[in-house]
Formats: sequence, C-alpha cells, structure tokens
Amino acid sequence: MMVDWDRVEELRSKGWDWDRIADDPKVGFHPDASVREPGRALRGLYHRQRSRRERQGEEERRVKPPSKEEREKEERRWSLPRISYVLVPVVGLWFLFAYLVPSPVGLVLPAIPYLALVFVVVAFLLCFGLLRTTGARWNTVYRTTLIWGIILGLIVSGLIALGGALAGCPFLPPAAAATSEPGQWASFSVSPWHENGLPTLYFYGATWCPYCSASSWAIWKALSGFGSVSNTPFMYSAEDSIPEVVLANAVVTSSYVSFVVSEDTSGVKGNFPTTSNCVQSAYVGAYSGSAIPFVVINGQYVHGSGTGAGSLIDPGDVQTFTTTQMEVNVSAETGQPWQIEQGQTWYMMAFLAKACGATPSNLASQPYYSGWSPSTKTSVADDLAMIT
Repeated sequence: MMVDWDRVEELRSKGWDWDRIADDPKVGFHPDASVREPGRALRGLYHRQRSRRERQGEEERRVKPPSKEEREKEERRWSLPRISYVLVPVVGLWFLFAYLVPSPVGLVLPAIPYLALVFVVVAFLLCFGLLRTTGARWNTVYRTTLIWGIILGLIVSGLIALGGALAGCPFLPPAAAATSEPGQWASFSVSPWHENGLPTLYFYGATWCPYCSASSWAIWKALSGFGSVSNTPFMYSAEDSIPEVVLANAVVTSSYVSFVVSEDTSGVKGNFPTTSNCVQSAYVGAYSGSAIPFVVINGQYVHGSGTGAGSLIDPGDVQTFTTTQMEVNVSAETGQPWQIEQGQTWYMMAFLAKACGATPSNLASQPYYSGWSPSTKTSVADDLAMIT
C-alpha cells in the first residue's frame, strides 16, 4: 500500500484522531479486510515507518563527510598526534644539543642514555597516534604545531645553556671529539681547569672500588712530583681488599698544581661520590660514563670509561701486595709494585708538566723537575714528547 505520509503528518498536526485519518481518501490507506481497527493499524504502521526513517537518517549522518568547520575543529583539538608533534622536536633538539655540548646543555639530563630514551618514547607516541588517526596526518595545524615545537626546543636548550653558563659550567664537546693520547688517555680542546690559578688534577672515585684503589698509588706518586702530599692514610678496598691510598682528604702543598677530589669513603659497595660544583658535575656527566675511577688533568686530559679508557691500573696486579710494600716501593721507585704503577704515573706527570708549560726542550729547566729521579725524568721527557 502507498500511504501519503506527508498527508498523515498534516492531519495529525490538525488534531485528527487515527480513525479519522485512516478514513481520509487522500491518505491512501487501504487496510486488509481482516483489519477491524484501521486507525490503530495505521498508527502502528506510522511508528514503524518513522523508526525506519530515523535509522536511515543516522546512517546517512554517519556516512556524510564532516564539514570544513568540523574538520578544522577536530584538527585543532590536542590529540595524541598533535601533542607528539610538539614533544618530538623539543626532546629531539634537546638531545642533539646535549650530545654536542654535554656541558652545560646536558647537565640537567644527559643525552645518553636519558634524553635518548625519552626521544624514543615520544617518537613512538607520534607514530602510534598517526596510525590511529582517521583524518589527515599532515596539515596546516600539524605544520604549525611542529614549528612551535622546534621553537620551544631551541628555547629549552638555550635556557639550559644560559643557566649553566651563568653558573660557571664549562662548555665541553662530546666524548667523540676526543683525541687519543698515550696510556689510554684522551684530550680535548677546551679551556684549562685551574684552581687557585694552578692546573688541576681531579680524581673521582671511592674507597670500596678496587680499580680506584689500584690507581690511587699512581695518582699519589704523580702529585708527589710537584710538591708534598700529606693526610693520605693507607688501607684496603672494601671489595677485593686491594691496597690503596685514601685521597679524600689529601693535602697537596705545591706551587705548580692543585688537587681536587670527590671520593666516597663510606666503604659501601656501589656508593658513588657527590660532586661539589658545576665544573666537577660537568666533567663527570660528560666523560666518566657513570664509572669510577675517573681522572681529569687541567680539564684537557681525561681517563675514564666514557672516553673509551679503562682503569688506570688493574687491581689484580697489586692484590698480593701490602700497603707497606706499595708505599715503600712506589716511593723509592723500585720493585714490582713500582713497575706496575710507573707507566700511568709518568703519563700523569707528563700531562701535569705540559699543563705547567713544559715542553720536551725546556722540561729540565722547570723548578719542580729537579726532585724527580733520573729514570722518571727520562720517561716523562719521552712521554711529554708524545702528547698533544
């Protein structure tokens, strides 16, 4: 049957009841002969027809593409892709500058591994968000957001660098920029690190650490070549019982070099020392590789795992000696203990001598040089000729 539903709506708006509407010839409702109540039958048919139309309308609305205004509103919403378009350049630029200038940009958060891990996370979020989005993956809103992310990344990196510079942090290049030196040392073209106007030897270690303990004798002996060293008790490391010189409170009396130390003396395995200023933090963060022992001479010569160098001295080489044997032999430059320690001792003395202005041709004329033994003089002169 073909019912004029528009006519039905018209008559309903006039207040007609369903029986009267069903009897109207213009409506075109012709029920079966078995239908006893035409008005009731028409009303049921009307509601079914209306429900069907509403469902069709909903489907049409779902299929209908959104308008330009709706699309722009959706794009401006802070969805996961748009948030990621901000975070990726911010973290990416911060990582890049922190890697290239580990101090001062990398002091707040080191490039490796922390910023690198954060960058991987935000990059994953961007990819995940773009895969889930049903709209455009690259549009004017996203381009603008990315530009603002780049600007924010430059601002964040710049503010960190400015804050570090104002705090007196040195500008340090990445470990990859190092020049190899003898004895697994590395050098950097940076401003010298002076304390009280003197070239500095900086030691970062712990008394529990066997590698620090084995290396402490070479540091102690090298400093002795430039003055007197006191307040350095002898003991054994908490791990592996390696003989050591405790350097935490060492007093170095010298007119040529200064000694700066960060040494944990708790004896608790795994405890690392704390740094006391931005310069120490900068070198430890940039080049130590989160390992000990770590030694820096004049801010330009570095020995640590972050620069590809291992321990100064292998603890297994000195494990069988007592502290007395180590002290006597290293002081007198005789015996097997001295043979083990002398190589790194000479390198450190050569680096310190160069920091004091010595060259192979004028080393003998330096006032601190007269107290060195003949064998040490020859070795240091040879080592000085090799370093850059």
